[in-house]
Amino acid sequence: MSDLSDLYQEVILDHNRRPRNWGSLADATRTAEGFNPLCGDRLKLHVRIDGDRVAGIAFEGSGCAISKASASLMTDAVKGKTLGEALDLFDRVHIMLTTPIDEAVDEAAVGKLAVLAGVREFPTRVKCASLAWHTLKSAITASPEVAKTE
Repeated sequence: MSDLSDLYQEVILDHNRRPRNWGSLADATRTAEGFNPLCGDRLKLHVRIDGDRVAGIAFEGSGCAISKASASLMTDAVKGKTLGEALDLFDRVHIMLTTPIDEAVDEAAVGKLAVLAGVREFPTRVKCASLAWHTLKSAITASPEVAKTE
């Protein structure tokens, strides 16, 4: 494994062990639930929107290390962003995660979230990494449906 892969793996493990923004958010203005039927990951996302900004965000649920780490990284990345910026970041992360492994991805387009690019080597894990992002999109668009990775 390369030094960069080792670093990426360590970041994922750290966010799994000590997830950022874990728990509920008492003053949330929107909540959304996500479910990955393939492996059973469940996520509840709490978002406080102030004007056009993600003023606060937290999550809770159960799932694998990649699912929890992705949610932790996502909450850090979108806090303070406008809703449009958060949706744009969703699109860029989704493209990164779903680009075939034999094709190059623009890791600079997602910044620190590039640590999630390694899941492309394991197609069934892409859904684990994308669950939090689909749930964020549901929260922002106020979709009443449970977010899924399909």
